Amino acid sequence: MRGLHADTGYLLYRLGLRSGQLFNTFLQESGLRLRHYALLRFLATSEGALQRELSTRLGYDPSAIVGLVDDLEKLGFAERRPSPDDRRSRIVVLTEDGRSFLRDTDEAGLRVTNDLLQPLDPAERETLHALLQRITETELDS
Repeated sequence: MRGLHADTGYLLYRLGLRSGQLFNTFLQESGLRLRHYALLRFLATSEGALQRELSTRLGYDPSAIVGLVDDLEKLGFAERRPSPDDRRSRIVVLTEDGRSFLRDTDEAGLRVTNDLLQPLDPAERETLHALLQRITETELDS
């Protein structure tokens, strides 16, 4: 029988848990969690998104997105606006305060990632990132 650490899926799960713990600790004083941070990071790369698009792209349950956006609106980091394509729909956009928060947390976020990936040299980190990105993009296209 194979040992637990021979299972790549389990190792990815454990790495995800550890990453989440580290990011949540770094975000704790802001009152945000990793899910909020991921949503902000996604919005920083777009002109806004429908909540259902956020759910699909981030892999979160649609009902969770509503609560996350509500939290970010209360902090002034995101807001819902009428969609330019369909006035009946609303898009979620990053505010200037949200952009400022992300700029202020960039260095701390990089430190968390560097702590997590400390056992790897720079070339290995690049390879890991490229492989994870390829897997993730394949999953999103499915």
